[in-house]
Amino acid sequence: METPVVKGLRADARRNRARLLAVAEDVFAERGPSASTADIAAAAGVGIGTLFRHFPTKEALLEAVFVERLRLLIEEARELLSSPDPGQAFFAFFRSVLDQAHSKRAIADALADAGIDINNSLPGVKGDLNAALEALLVRAQHAGAARDDIGISELLALLLGAARAVEQLGGNAELQDRTLEVILDGLRPPARRSAHHSPLERAAPARHLSTSDS
Repeated sequence: METPVVKGLRADARRNRARLLAVAEDVFAERGPSASTADIAAAAGVGIGTLFRHFPTKEALLEAVFVERLRLLIEEARELLSSPDPGQAFFAFFRSVLDQAHSKRAIADALADAGIDINNSLPGVKGDLNAALEALLVRAQHAGAARDDIGISELLALLLGAARAVEQLGGNAELQDRTLEVILDGLRPPARRSAHHSPLERAAPARHLSTSDS
């Protein structure tokens, strides 16, 4: 998935570029898209001139980091396709996508503010990611680990909704985990859904509201 420009680089230049992307990924994740290119160059152990030879602007660097994140997700999904447990692989990847959702959105927003349409930078990348995600879903469905009445369209909508839901919880890890588990339970067949209620709660009959409850 490398571009012709990257393929044409010398080995040392390719290493510098890869290191810059890896460091930029960490710096942007920690400090947000406002982190400076000077800080990234220093953290990568190269001069600012080296950074700008590979990425002429900060926006070009942000764009490359965004695309690299998607590329790595595709690699992860494809590796998980050989997992002996299709259900575990599918749900692990769902969580992995959500773990990166906030920082990816921050980068996408920064690029949009700069007037850059990130979709123009993703020729085939989104399609490859969706195909890998769909393959993981189908394997999980065939194994009986995921409900069989949804497809990639519903799954993508759920990923987007889950990312927004987690974002609304303001970094509360316990609430985020519980909310995500509710969403994941909804993707499982009824027989495989978690039972979080106590025996007393499960045995108690449903209580209907009357006019006196309001």
